[in-house]
Amino acid sequence: MARRLQATLGLLALVAGCSGHGAPSMLPMTGPQSAARTNAGTGGTRAAALSIAVPSGWAATATLPLALSGASDLGALAPSQPVTVRVGLQLQNAAALKSAIASGQTMSTAAFMSTYAPTAAQVSQVQTYLQSQGFSNVVVEPNNLIVSATGTAAQAEKAFNTKLESFSLNGTTVYANTAAALVPQSLAGTVLAVLGLNDVQAARVRPRERGDGGHDGPDGPRPQPTPPGTPESPCSLYGLEIIGAPTPLPEPASSQVGCLRNYRPADYWRAYDVGHTPTAREISIAIMTGGALGSAVSDFRTNEQADGVPPAPVVVKQVGLPGGAVSGGSDEWTLDMTASSGMAGQVRTVYVYNTTALDDSDIVLMYNRWVSDDRAQIANSSFGECEAFAYLDGSMVLADEIFVEGAVQGQTMFASAGDTGSFCPVGTGVNGVPAGAPMVNWPAASSYVTAVGGTTLLTDNAGAYQGEAAWYSTGGGVSQFEYSPYWQTAQPLGGSFRGVPDVAMDGDLQTGMILYLSDAGGWTVIGGTSLASPLAAGSWARLLDAHRNLGYAPPVLYADFTSHAAGSTQTGPPAWQPDGGFHDIVTGGNGLYTALPGYDYTTGLGSFDVSVMNAQL
Repeated sequence: MARRLQATLGLLALVAGCSGHGAPSMLPMTGPQSAARTNAGTGGTRAAALSIAVPSGWAATATLPLALSGASDLGALAPSQPVTVRVGLQLQNAAALKSAIASGQTMSTAAFMSTYAPTAAQVSQVQTYLQSQGFSNVVVEPNNLIVSATGTAAQAEKAFNTKLESFSLNGTTVYANTAAALVPQSLAGTVLAVLGLNDVQAARVRPRERGDGGHDGPDGPRPQPTPPGTPESPCSLYGLEIIGAPTPLPEPASSQVGCLRNYRPADYWRAYDVGHTPTAREISIAIMTGGALGSAVSDFRTNEQADGVPPAPVVVKQVGLPGGAVSGGSDEWTLDMTASSGMAGQVRTVYVYNTTALDDSDIVLMYNRWVSDDRAQIANSSFGECEAFAYLDGSMVLADEIFVEGAVQGQTMFASAGDTGSFCPVGTGVNGVPAGAPMVNWPAASSYVTAVGGTTLLTDNAGAYQGEAAWYSTGGGVSQFEYSPYWQTAQPLGGSFRGVPDVAMDGDLQTGMILYLSDAGGWTVIGGTSLASPLAAGSWARLLDAHRNLGYAPPVLYADFTSHAAGSTQTGPPAWQPDGGFHDIVTGGNGLYTALPGYDYTTGLGSFDVSVMNAQL
């Protein structure tokens, strides 16, 4: 999961209202005093907490001013600076669209376009306005939700009555809007947000890796388990000394239960009880990526061969111009492809959506392309950022529209909940203050995304499930901006704001997956919610292949959990209890929150018991 927000958002200003210093609070309250919902987008986010003065003749959008804490203001952005703006348009009949999802209805892209997409007249109005302001290369996305155009900073400032400033941030020069984006009153109710007014790459990928690799190349054997019962490895541990980690993990106890080990994809089949659930041979999975792919696809092929997984066709879908290298990106995309298709056993096609960079504007365009293509029923995003950034720049509310379209088309986005515990990453450091603020990560925060937390997975000496604990670094908590969808009602803290995560899977590096990465020099161990999310996506792919009418995942998952009584607590260790098709995890914590019976803010509903859920569905 992406972990660090490069631009700290002046969070003291955002939460100052909590200490009575005059700024409006962005922290939601539980109960009837919760902040009002906005009417924009899908109506699923809180109304803007910042007071924006709107001059006569202009209308507000969801794009608010950005304050880059810790950055040096270099003054006004050069008027000739090229910018690409992406104007997000308002859905029609958003409430009716959400009702269609609640009724379990699925529809084609054509049906969505005829009733819910922005109209051709609205699109034409936006195109005409952009062209009148000097913008060129005006492109309309197939579902009419985004109109892109290129121009200059001066043209953007004039068209949206805003101000663009240049900043020095962590040694990099970036720009951002220091005033809200406005549109003419004639476009009120049509334009939802204006993206591209900043080029800050808030999202990050940083897969947690251990090992110096280099012991086996692509033609060499993958590390194999020690035979059960040997004195050196009573738990059939995949020892890190085999893989070459500089720091060995704690040795497991000599008992035959509760073993810490590392896993290959097929080992997760036993741990999460795949049983006779078929592979996902007719299901396609999309992987969301940014920047240069590097060796990701070739490394994926190496892992497929070593894991004995049938090779899947890989189709790269370039969205925008190819980008440069992203730190940790190649390893992340290899992990996402390997863990999702490996857990699924087999998939029809792996679509690799690749956008230019991990800034919000590019990410949202990539999401929109996945939804408008409607080729992959499942997608995975193993990156994220502090939700405050996506809220302020308007990406959150526009992406919600996109995810809602995907939901009604039967598409599910899985996203890693983050690796900084109950705080979102807004500075340097690891789990907790001063590393972050009590917010959650986006896009996991979106009400129409399946957020995946991390666990510490223990199995017996044969590899069968023994129990899980909440991984101490797993992301989780209460969103400050997104409201709960209808299927997420019972939360530990009550209230009406979105809880994260929805489900959880293995993420602890001590129990992580063995992966071949050429950048690491060979076989290594990898973990984090970067691992958990694609494991969950692969589990759902199997279930979706077995039950083609399931469609969009979250309502199905919550219904399964709530419609079955919890079973007796299993002693593990660690302790857990069966609840529907889930292992309800009741041990561990992530800072502010602890794992509890029922839904909680560390592991959500729990991890998949694939065979049990398959039978129940």
